[in-house]
Amino acid sequence: MSFAHVGIVGSGSWGTALALLLHGQKLPVTLWGHDPEQVARVAAARENAAYLPGVALPESLRFEAELESLAGCDLVLLAVPSKAMREMVARLSTIGLGADAVLLSCTKGVERGSGWRMSQIVSESFPQNPVAVLSGPSHAEEVAQRRPTAVVVGCADAAINQRLQQAFSTAFFRAYTSDDLPGIELGGALKNIFALAAGVSDGLGLGDNSKAALVTRSLAEMVRLGTALGGRRETFHGLGGLGDLMVTCFSRHSRNRAVGERLGRGEALGSIIASMNMVAEGVPTTYSASECARRLGVETPIIDQIRILLDGEARPQETLGALLSREPKAE
Repeated sequence: MSFAHVGIVGSGSWGTALALLLHGQKLPVTLWGHDPEQVARVAAARENAAYLPGVALPESLRFEAELESLAGCDLVLLAVPSKAMREMVARLSTIGLGADAVLLSCTKGVERGSGWRMSQIVSESFPQNPVAVLSGPSHAEEVAQRRPTAVVVGCADAAINQRLQQAFSTAFFRAYTSDDLPGIELGGALKNIFALAAGVSDGLGLGDNSKAALVTRSLAEMVRLGTALGGRRETFHGLGGLGDLMVTCFSRHSRNRAVGERLGRGEALGSIIASMNMVAEGVPTTYSASECARRLGVETPIIDQIRILLDGEARPQETLGALLSREPKAE
């Protein structure tokens, strides 16, 4: 059974790309944004110039600034920054969504302090509703251009997984299913930290050998911490882990890799963040993941060095030196 009305919370690049995708599936879609002026501009111009420039938006795609407009939706996608998720779902819980409405988190991050994944935050506000996640190597720019993409959708309910798979499967967009929500979400969150590290390598001009080694050891670190936090090992070797790690570490579209590259060239984190109109989730997730690793006693040398770099306690060359000077051991 398909969905009758889809609501999308978050009118950034990812929310807009997903709105286009589902609209192309002949589903009624309403895209909500928090800034009424920005929503009005997008609706009038039929282009999200701030976040997804050059992509035409169809007339039948609805844009709303009133959250209550989503009350009748039976599928709600959450595409907001991780730091805004808790407040957003608390607001959403007051508009009268039906108990059978599916809440789908499309956000990649871990909450600082609690260490909670996004689906856990959603479930706290919607204990009766089915909660699912979507992740994988899927830059918004390429999805909007209908370039071949594969993702993974995850839900504990197999029937919901099948409905989501049907909704998201097109001629260019392929959705696989899994019931490993922790693994899917942790892979999508942790890879952003390692993309920062890959960007630092690019900024320092270290070359392909160095970057390949870094990404390979990043996967080992992702598996180590991700399994300690409840994910299954095999999930991290799939689209939600390795696939997302590869695209984020190598793509020109990757915000996290770009931030890391600028750090590697010596720019200050504050000035980099101030110059961006989108969120690089790897920055806050570095702190969340570091706290989780310390609590569980998991060794995370790459995450540790990125945190030191973000805190301004070492220069990029020094963080590399710290990784290279570690005691040799078996792979």
